[in-house]
Amino acid sequence: MVLGSIIATLIAVTPYLFDLYESVPNIKVWDTFFFSYDSKYYESVRTVAWTLSNKLIPLFLIFIWFFTNKHWWYHVLLVPIAMYFYQIIIILNDDLKYVDDNQIYYLIPIMAVVIPTIYLIRARIFNRINEANKSLEELEEEFKLSPKNFWGKVKEYF
Repeated sequence: MVLGSIIATLIAVTPYLFDLYESVPNIKVWDTFFFSYDSKYYESVRTVAWTLSNKLIPLFLIFIWFFTNKHWWYHVLLVPIAMYFYQIIIILNDDLKYVDDNQIYYLIPIMAVVIPTIYLIRARIFNRINEANKSLEELEEEFKLSPKNFWGKVKEYF
């Protein structure tokens, strides 16, 4: 109950998190007590912050979806997670090349594992439907992996 409330609150504040980029100054070099950032490609630290928030907020929401999803197909969410993660790395290295350049080549190995796995799970479900007298919901429940807590879910993947 408490965890659900925390997750719902985090989802509800995402529009405010997205607008945090407006507090970043619209200058080329931003010197703070903690760091100094020189925006060579974008020529504005605010533009970098806006671009990062356009990738971080959806990645954050997909992570919530991934760790709270109880359906058999939730592993397919690893593909957009990898895509956003790659785009964030490129943004942080943005002074060298464009943001979305050739990302499909880096996603192919992830998709080569995730897509056949999801298809095989789907095939197993439909084979069991044809062999047994169970509904799709009962079979989803049978295939569901549900660790006790958040760290159990993280350990399931690593």
